[in-house]
Amino acid sequence: MRRLPPLAALRAFEAAARRLSFKDAAEELGVTPTAVSHQIRRLEEGLGVALFVRGPRQVALTPKGEALLPPLRRAFDAMAEAAEEARRRPSRRVATLSATVAFTAKLLVPKAARFREINPDWDLRLHAADGVVDLAAGEADAAIRYGIGPRPGLVGSPLMTDLFAPLASPRLGLSSPADLAHAPLIHFDWRVGAKSTTPTWRAWGEAAGVSGGDWQAGVTFNDEASAIQAAVAGQGAALLSRVLVASELASGLLVQPFGPELAGFAYEFVCPEGAGDRPAVAALRRWIEAEVAPGRQPPSDLV
Repeated sequence: MRRLPPLAALRAFEAAARRLSFKDAAEELGVTPTAVSHQIRRLEEGLGVALFVRGPRQVALTPKGEALLPPLRRAFDAMAEAAEEARRRPSRRVATLSATVAFTAKLLVPKAARFREINPDWDLRLHAADGVVDLAAGEADAAIRYGIGPRPGLVGSPLMTDLFAPLASPRLGLSSPADLAHAPLIHFDWRVGAKSTTPTWRAWGEAAGVSGGDWQAGVTFNDEASAIQAAVAGQGAALLSRVLVASELASGLLVQPFGPELAGFAYEFVCPEGAGDRPAVAALRRWIEAEVAPGRQPPSDLV
């Protein structure tokens, strides 16, 4: 813990010692010469030493005063420079966007660098969580939501709709639905929408007209990102969002050996009611609409 004399007393001494005049120091500090004299006397009493030799028309520094002036002058110069730097430096503004772990990892992170190019005066904070954050409480400025709602207190604009398809590593060599009988199935737990309308292997089997399969067997993950990673690693076939795995499909890490595809839900950019014109929300919307979801639909090879 620092034991410092009063700052006002140190300022009065530094100004008077630099100018060798209580009157000139008073003019610099915007106080009276009497106030300067009082502050210096207070400092001397606190230190237990004399800092000035006082004459009828002028003052001079004692050896203790001469020793004290240089470090004090450097300290006040440093404080003045720091304050000026703070005034010159523009304050950074931070925009926070919340999305699921999978959406953040697959679509937002690869485009994060472009946020600063589109919004030079802003920094980006990505909040990845599969739970719903409270936008009204300020946990984030906006969010990417998926599913059918409702979303009381929020307004949203659609970004893209989703399609789900059976996807796997090409190393598995799947070519027809019959091959699924010999390949592990990968599942993940849904937390959005009505359970009866979420894309599942059982729903896919019904749409494909494939009967007799054990659609519950396999490996289940509690998040989509892990299911995608498992499919890329060749651990089985997964019913995955083509929106989220577009890069893996383009690179050949995953393939869609057959159909059909199941309709998913819509992704929406949401913010609290009345917050659409807030600068942070506008910055996030510019980035999302330009880079992440510029009016696109999910890619599909099989129609």
